[in-house]
Amino acid sequence: MKIAIVKERREHEKRVAATPDTVKKLIALGFDIVVESGAGKGSQISDGEYSEAGAEIGADAAATINGADIIFKVQRPLIAGEADVDELGLMKRGAMLIAVLEPTSHPDHIKAYADAGIEAYAMEFMPRITRAQSMDVLSSQSNLAGYNAVIDAAHHYGRAFPMMMTAAGTVAPAKVMVMGAGVAGLQAIATAKRLGAVVSATDVRAAAKEQVESLGGKFVMVESDEGGETEGGYAKEMSDDYKKAQAELIAATLKKQDIAITTALIPGRPAPILIDDDMVASMKAGSVIVDLAAPAGGNCTQTRPGEIHTTENGVTIVAHLNVASHLAADTSALYSKNLLNFITPLVNEEKNGLAIDWEDEIITGILLTKDGEVVHERVKGGS
Repeated sequence: MKIAIVKERREHEKRVAATPDTVKKLIALGFDIVVESGAGKGSQISDGEYSEAGAEIGADAAATINGADIIFKVQRPLIAGEADVDELGLMKRGAMLIAVLEPTSHPDHIKAYADAGIEAYAMEFMPRITRAQSMDVLSSQSNLAGYNAVIDAAHHYGRAFPMMMTAAGTVAPAKVMVMGAGVAGLQAIATAKRLGAVVSATDVRAAAKEQVESLGGKFVMVESDEGGETEGGYAKEMSDDYKKAQAELIAATLKKQDIAITTALIPGRPAPILIDDDMVASMKAGSVIVDLAAPAGGNCTQTRPGEIHTTENGVTIVAHLNVASHLAADTSALYSKNLLNFITPLVNEEKNGLAIDWEDEIITGILLTKDGEVVHERVKGGS
């Protein structure tokens, strides 16, 4: 079976869906690998390194995808009318497309996959169960995004993070508040602590308290009987009363902070507003907000997705659209291993191909389209 690794063409994307290491392992499983020329450039991987690992180099998207049984991508493929290359149109019927497909944001694309006869798998829908942890792309990418958010904050802050005692006087440590203690938030807490900051964090999920405190952060949370977590382990939208109480608590805490890092996302929904105009106005000149939720609109009312700007009162708001891509070499390595870990259990050596259990909860969790139909319950309505 042939696996195609295509160069990512969407804006701000430098990652790639395979590395020389995973290419070697895929070949050992019995796959033929074709990597499009230049696919690894943004992740500091040359065509020569892929060739040495055993991959064939495709001259362009058409040569790479032609006849492929499986297509590994980072982002959803380009479809007709989007750009010069119609990546979806190059795929044969029955091919498996495995990528981050953003199905709730782009239901029209899901319909296009079904119409093209593609088996489309959305890796971001991976269920949060023990045996799927090594396949969880949201966790692997968010981990490094949380780290990078702190590095961005330190760059724009203009002052030192740790307390420094010198003969000329003492430099106070930076005060960092992390909003949302998921994977990205927890890594941000850990990184800020390593840099010597005083860290606090907030989350709607009471279960996050122990994790935050284990990393040395102070947990700030509204006392409530509401559960802030879905069965899948994600944060859920809270009641208006809770949001009001949360806003009051955050407002009182935020004005004492130097840096705020927001990470709150609700799958399939616009990012919740955590920092409003009044809160921004209450922050000191020189403070920094890094909004990791910018691709979903942002957690701050003054976030400008894709931009870095400074407000009238001197607060810098950093709102990159693809933070994971800023560390492409590392995020590509982790993402490609997620894909490898997903495909490996499906290989059946006796059949010299794949043996897919269509009732397995991993498959039902991420399979969007099959046999010309949209099959996933979360996106059927958009088909």
